[in-house]
Amino acid sequence: MEVQTMKKIVLLSAFTVGLGLGVASCDSYMDINQDPNSPSEGNVTTGMIMPAAEMSIAGSYGDFLFITGGYFAQHYTQQFGTSNYLSYSRFEMSPTRNGSTYTQLYQKSLNNLKNINDRALADNDLGTSLAATTLRAFVFQALVDCYGETPYTEALDPNNLAPAYDEGQTVYEGVLAELDEALSQVEPSAEVCTNFLFPNQSAGSWIKFAKALKLKLLMRMSNVKDVRAEVGALIAGNDFPASDVRWAGCWADEAEKRNPLYSEDFAPGMQQNLVANLAIVNTMQVRDDLGNIVYTDPRLAVFFKPNAEGNFEGSISGAQYTGTNKYNANYWCRPAVTYDQPVYLLTVAETEFFMAEYYARYGSASDAAAHYAAAIEASFATAGVDGAAEYLERYPYDSNEPMRCIGVAKWVALAGVNPFEAWCEMRRLDYPAFGTAQGSDFYKNNDDSFDTGSYVPGTLYTPIQVFGMVGSNKLLERFPYAETSSSRNSNVPDFPGYTTPVFWAK
Repeated sequence: MEVQTMKKIVLLSAFTVGLGLGVASCDSYMDINQDPNSPSEGNVTTGMIMPAAEMSIAGSYGDFLFITGGYFAQHYTQQFGTSNYLSYSRFEMSPTRNGSTYTQLYQKSLNNLKNINDRALADNDLGTSLAATTLRAFVFQALVDCYGETPYTEALDPNNLAPAYDEGQTVYEGVLAELDEALSQVEPSAEVCTNFLFPNQSAGSWIKFAKALKLKLLMRMSNVKDVRAEVGALIAGNDFPASDVRWAGCWADEAEKRNPLYSEDFAPGMQQNLVANLAIVNTMQVRDDLGNIVYTDPRLAVFFKPNAEGNFEGSISGAQYTGTNKYNANYWCRPAVTYDQPVYLLTVAETEFFMAEYYARYGSASDAAAHYAAAIEASFATAGVDGAAEYLERYPYDSNEPMRCIGVAKWVALAGVNPFEAWCEMRRLDYPAFGTAQGSDFYKNNDDSFDTGSYVPGTLYTPIQVFGMVGSNKLLERFPYAETSSSRNSNVPDFPGYTTPVFWAK
């Protein structure tokens, strides 16, 4: 289906998660509504619904979750003179700000995927069923990773406007079972309906994606459940994607056809809120004792643009600068975002990092080192730059501290690619860890001095004026339940607190 036809896609979704019938989304990109010129419901095919479901996911995962993940992972911080995302920079998330994304994922993504799967199973279209099931598992995974608990077993029932919230582990195990069932029924040669993720490809590509997603889900829960056998079987099968799973080639430099993050913050006329965080910039640039740069990670120039003077300078989480001739809006470098930038769902590097972790925990150090090196090489390939060999010389696999080694390298690799997943993995692996320096050590607002000499590369720091419900040397561990749900659903549980880990991080 051509990009030009996106606005003609029919959206079929009953609002069934106890939120109400209306939705106003800040994720305005691809806000696809019923077109009166579209065919009636009886003539709608799965190939007409699937692109709408995909773009709904892309609009939430590739914009709101990308942005907030970037702030919480200390990849980004707030631009001088703006305040739109200042609360994120201070590790704060309100029930109202995440509501439209929560609504979008249920109303437009999951409902459409259910519709697709129901139609596909009725027609014995097992390739399309696998595709819908895989994206459904992906969405539920993201919801659990944000909220900890979310409607699952009672969700998407039009007769139940107050579905119960399920424990995160219940959701993970449920979607894993769904993936196993779908995988057991499909052949690689099976056809799949029209879609943007793997256009003109058979179910073989979706099988590989589903297996890589299973690996991620299992490794996420590996600290709270023994999944060694399941992960070992997946790795032994070695049937994972050979290239990054991403929505690419479907964007155009026109309104409502651009990458969702670009449309939100980087398109002409839009206020640019995001700047690079000193944590990621000062980790990707190595300085000697005199402060001279002696090594720059080649991926830095792919993830961020240099400032007006051609340098890479990172700002501080939580700061709201008064501004001087030097520390003004042009001093900090900004994310390098283009209208056709892919929305990454799962990269080869992530899969290799998971396998490195598996071998570090259960196998040999040599196998862990091999997959760690493969992860670094895949990350450099995603960025389109050379230099993986030099990086590995500087940062080789460390069998004495494997989780720190893997955690920091993964955090770097996901910057500019998928910060949301970086935030998830930081909470699970506990790396990067917090250093001894605080954000207030780097910047003194009363005299406008800026000094990052006390920052230790590969660490986090407490933001200036950090959200009081999080506090010092802690990450925001979860979103509060969305106000769009809690205001209407009597079964929303009591919020356990911003620093209470989701199930896989306990």
